[in-house]
Amino acid sequence: MEYILYCDESSSDGPKYSDFFGGCIINSVDLKNVENALNAKKDELNLHGECKWTKVTAQYLEKYIAMVDLFFDFIRDGKVKVRIMFRNNEDRPSNYHDRHSNDDKYFKLYYQFLKNAFGLKNIPAELGDVYIRVYLDQLPDTKEKCDAFKAFVRNLPNIRDFENVRERIHIRDGDVVDVCSHKHILLQCTDIVLGAMYFRLNDLHLEKPENSRTRGKRTIAKEKLYKHINARIRELLPGFNIGVSTGDRGYENPKWELPYKHWKFIPR
Repeated sequence: MEYILYCDESSSDGPKYSDFFGGCIINSVDLKNVENALNAKKDELNLHGECKWTKVTAQYLEKYIAMVDLFFDFIRDGKVKVRIMFRNNEDRPSNYHDRHSNDDKYFKLYYQFLKNAFGLKNIPAELGDVYIRVYLDQLPDTKEKCDAFKAFVRNLPNIRDFENVRERIHIRDGDVVDVCSHKHILLQCTDIVLGAMYFRLNDLHLEKPENSRTRGKRTIAKEKLYKHINARIRELLPGFNIGVSTGDRGYENPKWELPYKHWKFIPR
């Protein structure tokens, strides 16, 4: 059994919420069919280049809704699971910036996301040996620091938190890599969802151009796409609240089984 994690990060600083990380996990058995279907939809819609939240406009709104709908169909059908992590700025310790450089903070938070958000420690025993591949959107740092981070991620099965699954979870050398998102449609879909959450949690849907009494067309289009994404999530998780960690929702093994989950990270 093999699973692939696609991971992305959004803005590290927002007016209300910061340090957004997002990812999805898919069984390698389903990967080709899912990718082919998403890429075919993208071609059908004449969405040339990379699909990204920053490219959403009124002109392209319906096309992005169509892409999101297909992505969430796969989430609904259990082919893909999505995880989003973020911090509320009010939860930040008063000496946070004194204790953590930006680089240090970035890699430490990314590590926490990979270690905890996907429920890897809770992979069911009946799946037997599970191999994990981790595809990271290109890391914004030196090769030395990025290689050190990848080594920490590869070592996850050996840390104390994973002792109950250590013999079954495997991350091989070369299985943690950074990739170009324009070559990976699942990273592009993740970017759209992650961007929508950053947009809404930071109240960017209320922004107006300088000296204007009304919102811009792009802002209105992005709010409409966010609302559509939220509606699709609520089909899976009725009453879903984007600003808090998602509860167990009656799942026996929620960290692993939930089709979609938010994690509001609170530092100790």
